[in-house]
Amino acid sequence: MSNRRELYQSPNGDSWHLGREPENGRAFVIHQPNSPSGGRLRHVELGAFLSDGTGKPEQQALLRLIGTLVDVPPYADRTDGREPTRMLPSVP
Repeated sequence: MSNRRELYQSPNGDSWHLGREPENGRAFVIHQPNSPSGGRLRHVELGAFLSDGTGKPEQQALLRLIGTLVDVPPYADRTDGREPTRMLPSVP
């Protein structure tokens, strides 16, 4: 089983993956620049990856993946009458 999942590949060939340490389950982002840029892998903590808040396509891809982990019905379908709380920025 792979310990990484592709998040996004840019038109210039850079790619970003979600990785996980098999020993402790710690997650991080792996950035692999294209060959002309050196192609050297870089591991980035999730908080640091998302912290600039610029909404880059690779950040949006990670937020979409995180969103698939929760199953919250839309407001109209909720039975408790509460409006849902948004903790993450909306991603198209």
